[in-house]
Amino acid sequence: MDLRQLAYFVAVAEERNFTRAAERVHISQSGVSAQIRQLERELGAELFDRSARTITLTAEGRAALGHARAALAAAGAVGRSVSDVTGLVRGRLAVGMVIGCTVTPLFDALAAFHRAHPGVEISLEEGNSGRLAEGVRAGAVDLALIGTAAAPDGLETLTLISERLVAAVPAGHALAKRRRVTLRDLDRQPVACMPVGTGLRTVFDRACAEQQVEPVIALQASAADAIAGLAARGLGVAVLSESMAERYRDRLVPLPLADVTAPALLALAWKETPSPAVRELLVHSRHAFFGSQAQP
Repeated sequence: MDLRQLAYFVAVAEERNFTRAAERVHISQSGVSAQIRQLERELGAELFDRSARTITLTAEGRAALGHARAALAAAGAVGRSVSDVTGLVRGRLAVGMVIGCTVTPLFDALAAFHRAHPGVEISLEEGNSGRLAEGVRAGAVDLALIGTAAAPDGLETLTLISERLVAAVPAGHALAKRRRVTLRDLDRQPVACMPVGTGLRTVFDRACAEQQVEPVIALQASAADAIAGLAARGLGVAVLSESMAERYRDRLVPLPLADVTAPALLALAWKETPSPAVRELLVHSRHAFFGSQAQP
């Protein structure tokens, strides 16, 4: 007997009809019937009672069905295991990264993955966080580093950074002497912020909507350096995350936004059933970002 015969046997048993079984396995009815007859001759027993309109399993058929299913499942597992190894030997891994976000631990993770699996072709592209998440859902991107306000629907995520938003102004600005500000303090102030589709902007827009504040978004840029540079020249109040603003203390005074409590998240996102390559990259990512504190 062979796996093909077992597959036809299971199909007929489940469909209870040779015609439907033939359609399911994509061969002719006569082909299915011939293979089932061959299997019965090899086993020395009839597997189906064909005397009635509806085909039913004989006692021998019922005894064989579970083992046939197990054999097919085992064969499928063998194939998947080989495919997994092959994918790590000469596969492809498409990684996305939010525009303007230079996170060196991600590069360290990619380098470690490349050393472990040099045959895998790695591609890296920048994009808007929303579009990158859609790319992961569609299968065009295997794993993406995105900014977000919450875990995207239908995707698994690993949060790397969770930070509050701050306003940042030059030392001579009217708000610079305050210890903290609110969204209403930014009313009628030109704001320099990330564009729509980024996690930081989503958090800011949601908070403004909740507080019924309509900020004047005068300047938009994808890179924190650009936002800080514009704010340092007095062109607008920068809205950044805590760690972003900390990098520009030589030029800007960071002011916590007291009424924006939801954090902006930087996270890795992937499909619920990751490929072997994605699983491997996640291992290296956890080590790169969290070191000895990384969880399996």
